[in-house]
Amino acid sequence: MDIADFFDTFFEEAEELLADMEQHLLELDVDDPDSEQLNAIFRAAHSIKGGAGTFGFSVLQKTTHIFENLLDHARKGELTLRADLVDTFLEAKDIMHEQLDAYRNEEEPNQEAYERICQTLQQIALEEIGKTLDTPAEAPAPQKSAPAEDDKEASAAASSSEHTLKVALLNVGDKDRGLLVEELEQLGDIQSQSGDEKRYEVTLKGGVSADDIEAVMCFIIEPEQIEITTVAVEEAASAAEPATPVPSTPAEPSASEEKPAAPVAEKAHASKSPASSKPGKAAPKKAAAESSSIRVSVDKVDQIINLVGELIITQSMLDQTVSDLGDQSVGNSSLQNGMSLLQRNARDLQEAVMSIRMIPMEFVFSRFPRVVRDTAGKLGKEIELITEGKSTELDKSLVERITDPLTHLVRNSLDHGVEMPDEREALGKPRTGKLVLSARHQGGNILIEVRDDGAGMDRERLLAKARENGLNVSDTMSDEDVFQLIFAPGFSTAKEVTDVSGRGVGMDVVKRNIQGMGGRVEIQSKKGEGTNTRIVLPLTLAILDGMSIKVGKETFILPLSTVLESLQPAKGDMYAMAGDDVVLKVRDEYLPVIAIHEVLDVENAITDPTKSIAVIVQGEGRRYAMLVDELIGQQQVVVKNLEDNYRKVPGVSAATILGDGSVALILDITGLHRLSRAKKEAGKAANQPYLSYYKEAEPS
Repeated sequence: MDIADFFDTFFEEAEELLADMEQHLLELDVDDPDSEQLNAIFRAAHSIKGGAGTFGFSVLQKTTHIFENLLDHARKGELTLRADLVDTFLEAKDIMHEQLDAYRNEEEPNQEAYERICQTLQQIALEEIGKTLDTPAEAPAPQKSAPAEDDKEASAAASSSEHTLKVALLNVGDKDRGLLVEELEQLGDIQSQSGDEKRYEVTLKGGVSADDIEAVMCFIIEPEQIEITTVAVEEAASAAEPATPVPSTPAEPSASEEKPAAPVAEKAHASKSPASSKPGKAAPKKAAAESSSIRVSVDKVDQIINLVGELIITQSMLDQTVSDLGDQSVGNSSLQNGMSLLQRNARDLQEAVMSIRMIPMEFVFSRFPRVVRDTAGKLGKEIELITEGKSTELDKSLVERITDPLTHLVRNSLDHGVEMPDEREALGKPRTGKLVLSARHQGGNILIEVRDDGAGMDRERLLAKARENGLNVSDTMSDEDVFQLIFAPGFSTAKEVTDVSGRGVGMDVVKRNIQGMGGRVEIQSKKGEGTNTRIVLPLTLAILDGMSIKVGKETFILPLSTVLESLQPAKGDMYAMAGDDVVLKVRDEYLPVIAIHEVLDVENAITDPTKSIAVIVQGEGRRYAMLVDELIGQQQVVVKNLEDNYRKVPGVSAATILGDGSVALILDITGLHRLSRAKKEAGKAANQPYLSYYKEAEPS
């Protein structure tokens, strides 16, 4: 196998190391820096440098090398940290992340950004410590990068001249061992190799250091599975003999090997347990590591989830079959008990498998200390960020999609919500504003809140701005409806356009994206005290709580989160509008009527609206009245992607399989409304048999 097979692992590990680096930099106290944090930042840069050198990512390697050297001076106390230096370090981390993304996409990193950050870091070194930083030397083999300045002078000499190391792989399976041996071949010449799964030793001759080997290997296996020791000259010569039948004398390289041998051995022994001492200690450590976590492709997890979904459907079909048997199954207690046990076990299995895709909200919240720091710095505000419920879990797909909307809400709170420090002080508030990010479970949903103790929303100002924008508003609107105006396209109360906000772009996209995830946004605010923006999301998109409805002989599913209420429409509450539009009056609100049988061409459906049931639903901030024949009940369904299995159908978001084996379509509320209007405009719904029931006058 080729070294490229390790690329994905390197990219994932490097992403995690960069995230850890950012977290430590943000938590760093510049007045009294924690040595452990500085060491952790340095180790992250060193590991990334080693991996980047091995894979030939020269720009990333050189950037991290210079950054690593500067960090080394900081952790030794030779560089006094300041807030502006930490900002530069964060910028360097961002550029390293961009370089990593470029290599992942098989593109060349931005050369201008690379040169600029290297020059900036060198300038800091020159001004703060009075000398420039060592830059990595060009080498024909990219993996043989020069070590960082933290290495001892003897280690640097060892790296520049050839020496022999013995690399022991502990408790590594055959497949991984073969890949790692191929990896070592990229780093030098293998003189000999032998051993078994418990301990496999490889004698390597080359210019690479023990630290660089460890940095590369640790992207594949755990540090406890590697032991690196220096081989004496005589032992190296004897190890090379079986692999080199032609007689040769090792006298020439021995002089150069003898000098670095002791320092390299000293470093290896200081960081690793040698093979001769406590050889059995590494095995239990690895066993514990293996039992704690494994890396599995998301595609494999999705495949398991799909199979479990099929199992649930099959179990529902068996339940339906047993139910249809009626009296025949009543007397068969073993059948009834078996079905009950199957149902319970199937549900437990479903919950267990679904939990695999669940990841803690900490993965989302960890991004915001940097966002808050940068935004507050631009605005000249003092902000304290508090996170609550970081262990609350959410589906991985939703975590990836919620980050951008949440970022916009946070920036909006910082810009429009929290006042300037002097203004807060004049109002009797602390100069430092408080921003709280919280997450908690609520029923089958997750509740995410963005709270601030700022100025709150000004109802009158919002109404005035809405009228200025030509929106249809009234003074009798509820506070909730007034606050929802900020999600209107182009709506902004900012007095001037800044880098943060003011263009009126974004909040409507936030709401649309959240609704696209099956969620909703609620706002609570009190003038002078602050604002609480609440996002309610389903825990997963693979399972849906739905309301089963019947139209004609067809069964459809409405997402339960969109259903508000149901009622029997009265003739006097329905009005015919111009263009064949129909509205239903519900508590002084006129709702567009969507007759599902008309929109989806369902035969044998009830056409008299007064004999139908009107289900009041909400989609994209609007309410609609959907006419159905019958409400069957609530049920949890397994969502099947219709586009993957068939094609995109207007007015339908997905499908599911019912207990009797039939397919039920899951309806898209706003899609149905658009389809209804399109049909009417095309003249397909002009001849509605029940228009005579409606009042001809338009509602005033």
